[in-house]
Amino acid sequence: MSTLQNALENGIFGVTAEMAPPKGYDFTEQLEVAQLLKGKVHSVNVTDMQSACLKASSLGLCAQLKLNGIEPIIQMTGRDRSRMAIMGDMLAAASFGIDTMLALTGDHTMVGDCKASKPVYDLDSVGILRMLSTMEATGKDCGGNEMASVPKFYKGVVVTPVYEPQVLQINKLRQKVDAGAKYIQTQGIFDLDALKRFMEAVDKAGIKAHIMAGIIPLKAAGMAKYMNENVPGIAVPQDMIDRLAAAAAEGKEKGVKGLPAKLGIEMAAEMIAKIKDEKLCDGVHIMAIGAEKNVPAILEKAGVQI
Repeated sequence: MSTLQNALENGIFGVTAEMAPPKGYDFTEQLEVAQLLKGKVHSVNVTDMQSACLKASSLGLCAQLKLNGIEPIIQMTGRDRSRMAIMGDMLAAASFGIDTMLALTGDHTMVGDCKASKPVYDLDSVGILRMLSTMEATGKDCGGNEMASVPKFYKGVVVTPVYEPQVLQINKLRQKVDAGAKYIQTQGIFDLDALKRFMEAVDKAGIKAHIMAGIIPLKAAGMAKYMNENVPGIAVPQDMIDRLAAAAAEGKEKGVKGLPAKLGIEMAAEMIAKIKDEKLCDGVHIMAIGAEKNVPAILEKAGVQI
C-alpha cells in the first residue's frame, strides 16, 4: 500500500514535500536533499516539467528516490504525452514500486522555455485518472487489450480553493473524484479562513476525498507580490507582505541577511500547526520551491512528526 495512502486512510496527518528534477541528468543535489526529508514526510512529490519548463522527467527522479529508500509521488501531465505514452510511463513507474501518482493537465508550452514544442493534450487530468481507473478495474490497456500484469495506483489531483466562481472548482473536483482521485492537493493557501470556506463547500457538495493544504514558505515580499500578480489561485494577504517587508527593512538596518526567509518559515509553520490542531483538513503539501532543505525545520517548528 502507498505510504501516503496508509497514513491518510488511517487518520494520520499526511505530510508531503515537493521537489523538481534538475535541468540536466545529475540528480546528486536532489538525492542529498531527499535524505534530509527521509522520515520527515510520507512522500516526495516530483514535478513533471512544471510551468512547461524542460527538466528531467518526473519518472527519472522518482525511480532514483525509490532506489534510495524515499517514497516518491510521480506527477503525470497530459501536455506532453499521448494516452499510450502516459500508460507506458505509468507501467514503467510501477516496475520500480512507485504506487502513488498525481494527475495534471499541464501548463501550455507557450508559457514555458521550449515554446517550439507542440503540446499533446490527448487526455486532461480527468482523462488520465479515468484511463488508469479503467485499467485497474478491467485489466486492459488504453486500447482495450488484455494486460499481462496490472498495477494499482493511489491517485491524486490538484485543486484551487481561492477561485471564483467557486462552484466551477467544486464541479471539476467532483469529476476528478468520480474518475478515481483519492487525495487532493491544493494550490498554495495563505488564508486559513479561505481554506475553511472551501472545505465547507466540499463537504456540502458531498465530495469524499482526503484534502491536503498546499503550503508555500514565502522568501520575501517581492515573491509574494509576484505570485499575487502572476500565479492564478494565489492570494497572499497584505499583512503577510507587510511583515516580510518589515523583516527586510530590519535586516537592512541591522546588517542581518535572511530575515524575510526566516519569517516565511515561521509563518508556514504557524499555518501547518493551525491546520493540524484545528483539523481543517487531512494533511499538508509543502512546496518550498528550491528550498526543500528547510522543510524539516518548518515541520519541527509546527510540531508535526509523521
